[in-house]
Amino acid sequence: MRSSDADILIVPGLFGSGPDHWQTRWEQKLSTARRIVQDDWEHPSLVAWRARIVEEVARATRPVVLVAHSLGALASAHAGPRLEGKVAGAFLVAPPSAKGLAPLDAVEPAFLAPLAPLPFRSLVVASRDDPFAAFEESEALARALGAELADAGLSGHINVESGHGPWPEGLMRFAGFLGTL
Repeated sequence: MRSSDADILIVPGLFGSGPDHWQTRWEQKLSTARRIVQDDWEHPSLVAWRARIVEEVARATRPVVLVAHSLGALASAHAGPRLEGKVAGAFLVAPPSAKGLAPLDAVEPAFLAPLAPLPFRSLVVASRDDPFAAFEESEALARALGAELADAGLSGHINVESGHGPWPEGLMRFAGFLGTL
């Protein structure tokens, strides 16, 4: 699959993705990409975030590929069972773990509920030094989702703070993932 064959839905995490974040840059670069906008980026509700993802997927006119970061990856995984048949794949970058989210009072514990295997191809991209998830926790999440795991090495949380503005390596990995769909 090529990017022009899909509706690419960008699913940011907590606080959204700012202007320098790789998700914002990809949204601007990929002609069929659009952002899923949540009503509240600072106090996320799993029910609301999941519903918005389901709603935006339903609006799509082509097969959907989710490109989710951090808490957006968890919200996408929770929405997954409701998206069967419409989603071709999910590119899930730096999903946080229960330990990683524990200090963040704004995040509902519901985001950390157990997850079932996704009904579509998925790839979890995880860093070995992500402050929000140990690599072993990312491996366990990928297994639970039935997802492939991509080792991003020492890349922090794969965001602007860890030096990943444009993230060209990620875009190449995403192109490779699209090729498998």
